[in-house]
Amino acid sequence: MQEINLYLATTLKQLRQAKGWSLDRAASETGVSKAMLGQIERGESSPTIATMWKISKGFHKSLSSLLEPSADNNSQTVIRPPNKQSKVLDSNNSPIAPIFPYEEQFGFEMFELTLLPGYERISEPHIDGVTEHVIVISGEMELLINGEWIKLTQGSSVRFAGDTLHGYRNSSASPAVFHNILHYAHDVSE
Repeated sequence: MQEINLYLATTLKQLRQAKGWSLDRAASETGVSKAMLGQIERGESSPTIATMWKISKGFHKSLSSLLEPSADNNSQTVIRPPNKQSKVLDSNNSPIAPIFPYEEQFGFEMFELTLLPGYERISEPHIDGVTEHVIVISGEMELLINGEWIKLTQGSSVRFAGDTLHGYRNSSASPAVFHNILHYAHDVSE
């Protein structure tokens, strides 16, 4: 977790400076307080996934770009063993692991998320044009789309507009694991 926080701190500061934004401007663009942004830049805070999504949207970047650098090779083949995938914990200790970070040539990023029993999160709309794909690997979960909770079981898959309000929850007694692919209609690497 410390490694991710250090990468996030450096990346956030570089993004802000590249745009010539003050902390006040970054706070205005992201909806994250100036104090929190300062703490993140100094590596003093472990922000929630919801906070990182706000930052990524405000800077028009992919979430994975805040967590780790994109692959540094030109090969179409990338093998990532499970122990090389970093894990981030949401505010209730639900893990999220980037599987494939965003790369401009592909236009998507892919995560594995684990929803612990009782987990619920409403996600604000992502950058315009984002399409999400959810594939349930194990367990069961519910997905909020168009104001309605839809139950998904192992093997279910859904594609929906990620640039609208949506949510995830696990009302069952067992963890639910799913893969989440976010496709960006516009390049978010610059």
